[in-house]
Amino acid sequence: MSDVNSRMQAASVHLQVADGLIKKSLLWVKQQCLGGKGVSGEKLDGHQMASFDLAWCAAEATTARFAVDYARKVVAASETPGNAICLEEQMTLVFCAEALQNIRNRLSARPQSFGLGEDDIALLDAVALTRFCRTQLDAGNLEALGRQVIAMDGASGAYLLGEDALMMQESFRKLATHVVMPLAEEIHRKDKIIPKEILVPLTEMGCFGLSIPERYGGIQSDDHEDNMGMIVVTEELSRGSLGGAGSLITRPEILSRALQKGGTEAQRQKWLPQVAMGHPLCAIAVTEPDTGSDVAAIRLKATKCEGGWHLDGVKTWCTMAGKAGLLLVLARSNPDRAAAHRGLSMFLVEKDSYEGHDFEFRQPQGGVLTGRAISTIGYRGMHSYELFFDHIFVPDENLVGGPEGEGKGFYSTMAGFAGGRIQTAARAIGVMQAAFERAVLYATDRKVFGKAIGEYQLTLVKLARMATLLTVSRQFTYAVGRLMDQGEGQMEASMVKLFTCRTAEWLTREALQIHGGMGYAEETAVSRFFVDARVLSIFEGAEETLALKVIARSLIDSA
Repeated sequence: MSDVNSRMQAASVHLQVADGLIKKSLLWVKQQCLGGKGVSGEKLDGHQMASFDLAWCAAEATTARFAVDYARKVVAASETPGNAICLEEQMTLVFCAEALQNIRNRLSARPQSFGLGEDDIALLDAVALTRFCRTQLDAGNLEALGRQVIAMDGASGAYLLGEDALMMQESFRKLATHVVMPLAEEIHRKDKIIPKEILVPLTEMGCFGLSIPERYGGIQSDDHEDNMGMIVVTEELSRGSLGGAGSLITRPEILSRALQKGGTEAQRQKWLPQVAMGHPLCAIAVTEPDTGSDVAAIRLKATKCEGGWHLDGVKTWCTMAGKAGLLLVLARSNPDRAAAHRGLSMFLVEKDSYEGHDFEFRQPQGGVLTGRAISTIGYRGMHSYELFFDHIFVPDENLVGGPEGEGKGFYSTMAGFAGGRIQTAARAIGVMQAAFERAVLYATDRKVFGKAIGEYQLTLVKLARMATLLTVSRQFTYAVGRLMDQGEGQMEASMVKLFTCRTAEWLTREALQIHGGMGYAEETAVSRFFVDARVLSIFEGAEETLALKVIARSLIDSA
């Protein structure tokens, strides 16, 4: 066995130990929460701390396994001698050690919360595993990795993309660098709406049709999904600006998926070609002031009337609602609260487009829709609105799915948001990449006490960890994208969203810290990256809801 295989095999063996304890803990929690019909949600809420920790343990362990696969592929494709260690392998070993250390810390801190005994914890304290973590996380090892990163001008690992994805990456990277970046600071600091200078070229490049099949005027193949293309484009645009470009394709993707899942053929034929052309722009109105991520608790009322429906109520955090000419709205068509998610329907609401922070749209039928942009610390450019629906009329033809779609809006919503999590991971990577590039550049240029700050051990360790976490986050996202192209990977998509978004918060914080006082100034881009990254763990499934209600619940149910 070569040294490369030996090192990767050692990491895999240690991860198997962690996986075994995670599975044992999940089974124990399940047994504590069994009710009359399987796992009781009420009982499970009494184990939220353990569930949250186990979701994170599973996410980091899964990330580490994908990282090992990635390192093996890089080594196999390179001409590196069998006993040498390449950058990607070095970062993978560091991350595996860090993930194992994190898992050990969580489980050993509260073993009784996971049903673990002293013998179980002893497995995590085994000599070989401990030696592995100490070797990889040694300050000297991390410093050497940091020096290698700087020597390679901020290298963060091979991308391993196919030819088509590489072409898309190159095209959208140029657009992000030459069009988006020069406008990003003005959009953020003056809280401007995304200008036509960005929208027009994105439309011409087919950006809004990435998730729409060719038969409906998009650029996605009619035969299969192309999550990888969407991920690469999102990553590059987010590197330019999260609020100014990186999130533009999220809304057409959600609407496209929802219509493909639950819409009629007539609705798909009418709306998808228009959305693919960016005329109209669209927005998604699901969240309400008192519901957050609890979609089944939606209260906005849909009342049947002659020829259609009337919508009354409030939506919030509806991004791009002013500029959009089409809203995808989830409403309660069955007033019986006992119906829960089975009482929800989805509607297509047409409106005029508005540039400002506030708008009022009046229908000939008398309905009024007003919007107020919510002031935010970051993620500016698209504006997120609070919307007030006052007897807004929606014709029957705009009930998604037609008459048979009534009461099925929840399922269309879930289909629409299926790609939102993996896309949010891509957005996080783009922001991380931008912050990392600035951090490396500043660390090599800025001198204190007679030498560049990038020469000091602490900065080198920071850069080593930043490069490592950026690389494993990217490769985890790419791997999940490939799984989703095969119709798999839904659980992994939730995990990668959880992991990358928290990671983006840490990485952008460190990039700002490396800049010192200048990092805190609005005139420095890293301050924007920092406040933009903060939203990532909140939207498309808040971190707590994602960990408890999606990842942990699914893992516990299947334990």
